[in-house]
Amino acid sequence: MRHNKAINHLGRQSGHRKAMLSNMACSLILNKRIETTVAKAKALRTYVEPLITKSKDDSTHSRRVVFSYLKQKEAVTELFRVVAPKIADRPGGYTRILKTGFRQGDGADMALIELVDFNEAALASTVKKETKKTSTRRAGKKAAAKAAEAPAAEAPAAEAPAAE
Repeated sequence: MRHNKAINHLGRQSGHRKAMLSNMACSLILNKRIETTVAKAKALRTYVEPLITKSKDDSTHSRRVVFSYLKQKEAVTELFRVVAPKIADRPGGYTRILKTGFRQGDGADMALIELVDFNEAALASTVKKETKKTSTRRAGKKAAAKAAEAPAAEAPAAEAPAAE
């Protein structure tokens, strides 16, 4: 039974685990997308999402709290200046985990973890889906057939007044 086991220890001692999650969070904030195992991605999501929520309030205290987790000045600056304004109106769910298959060497289940508002491909596809007109293939053929018949029907009518 797994009673009261809230976090995945990832096979590491606490100091190593905290350092690894801190480094992965910094990489995610700076690069907006990283590839890792599914277990590490899920652990990273629970680590980084509260930090992103804290970044919505740009105060000295929140910067110091986030810095105590990340330990990289560049990552904290990027988080508060670039990421926070973009996610200001989002109530949560700042990251997305996409499973990518299995690693060649040991067969580990791999995944991409990315910041949701920074994936241009996903944002572009949602815009395309909204503007796409729904039509069936059959209706397209009928419209093409009517367009072909219309000029043929108009041509004799145009010649008849000219003959009179």
